[in-house]
Amino acid sequence: MADKTYTAEEVTARLAAELPAWRLEDGWIRRTYKTASWKSTLMVINTVGHLAEAAWHHPDITASYAWVEVRLMNHHAKGITDKDFALAKKIEEVVMWQPGLEGEGLEGTPADDQRFAYIKYK
Repeated sequence: MADKTYTAEEVTARLAAELPAWRLEDGWIRRTYKTASWKSTLMVINTVGHLAEAAWHHPDITASYAWVEVRLMNHHAKGITDKDFALAKKIEEVVMWQPGLEGEGLEGTPADDQRFAYIKYK
């Protein structure tokens, strides 16, 4: 059974409701993560790679020194499907996790020391 593909209007509505930092562009849902350095960029790429491999759904990734762009589209279905939204949500959850805000014993990276800067959270 083929995966249902969403129209551009349906994708835009779902992104607005579920993944507001993501956008639809050229048939892909996309998110650019701003990082603090090359080290942070590589950590984001590896995180996305791990999640994608575990999900068996693989994004396209473009990166530079201080940013990573993740692009998702179901290649087999030739469009955006529930698989794309599910993986995008998991990527967003993990990459944007800020343990210091949860108050459960993990403080997160020091915000006042650039040596430890990681993701530019917004």
